[in-house]
Amino acid sequence: MVVWGVFRCAYVAFVVILLFDIAMNSVVCENLSKTYKSEARKALDSVTFSVPSSGIFALIGRNGAGKTTLVRILATELLPSSGYASINGLDVVKDAGKLRDCIAIVPQEARPIPWMTPKQTISSYLLWRGLRYTDAGETADEYLAKVGIDDKSDNLNRTLSGGIKRKLMAATVLASGAPIIFLDEPTTGLDPLSRKEFWKLLKEMGRDHFIVLTTHYLEEAEELASMIGILDQGRMLCVDTLDRLRLLIKHQYIVRVKNNSAAEKVIRSSPGELVEGDTDIQLFTSEDDAVEVSRRLIEIQTRFSINPVSLDDVFFYFVSKGDPKR
Repeated sequence: MVVWGVFRCAYVAFVVILLFDIAMNSVVCENLSKTYKSEARKALDSVTFSVPSSGIFALIGRNGAGKTTLVRILATELLPSSGYASINGLDVVKDAGKLRDCIAIVPQEARPIPWMTPKQTISSYLLWRGLRYTDAGETADEYLAKVGIDDKSDNLNRTLSGGIKRKLMAATVLASGAPIIFLDEPTTGLDPLSRKEFWKLLKEMGRDHFIVLTTHYLEEAEELASMIGILDQGRMLCVDTLDRLRLLIKHQYIVRVKNNSAAEKVIRSSPGELVEGDTDIQLFTSEDDAVEVSRRLIEIQTRFSINPVSLDDVFFYFVSKGDPKR
């Protein structure tokens, strides 16, 4: 009995230490809610999740889903109406001062001041964060070179392209030395080439920093994120890796057909799970069943597509079905 008692105490101690270690290296939200006085519905509605504070955590959702509100609360810019949130064990409300020393953020509307230069932009930010003048200038030069825009160091910001401006904003938060970086829709408005160049930079940043990224581009989240959260109407529908989100759907393939009576008859009589859109029907199904459905659709000469499940499909599935936990 004594041995069993010692073992039990050791096990309990191990679990407590493990849970503490997880909390100290993760983002935790418990029933986090936010209601704006000007809006009837909640901007965030009992959001609960936990993710490791490493790599890139992408928040995806439609306009008004609550992405920016969640980022602003986690970045200590906005108080929640209720609930709890912490990063690495620091409460975003009670420990806001300590947490701000670890955070750098590029808000959705952030743009470099037009009449300043890239070097002045970074230097002034670092001076505001407490660096000495000489150190701020040297650090600005270092990080402009790291993101590959040191040749634009003394150009006025208003003469820079959209892609260069985004790289400048990234260089600014990187230069701060903050281990936690928030980027709210950083590639919105960039052309496809500039966006993919910026992705390379984000991948590099994600190796040494924890990045919380909001984006409208599902391809961007699929390309960059180690963890993905899907928000809709203020509710967190799911949070996990892309591979595990695919497993939640339980189907490997998706067949799409335009709405017409013949195709609809085939799809509705096939094994799998249906999701109906405005102009098409989607069938989530297994590989073998997808092959059989394809054969039948070919017989009736109906146009269709068949693909492995992508993040676009995962997003459409969960947003259409609603919160799987409710």
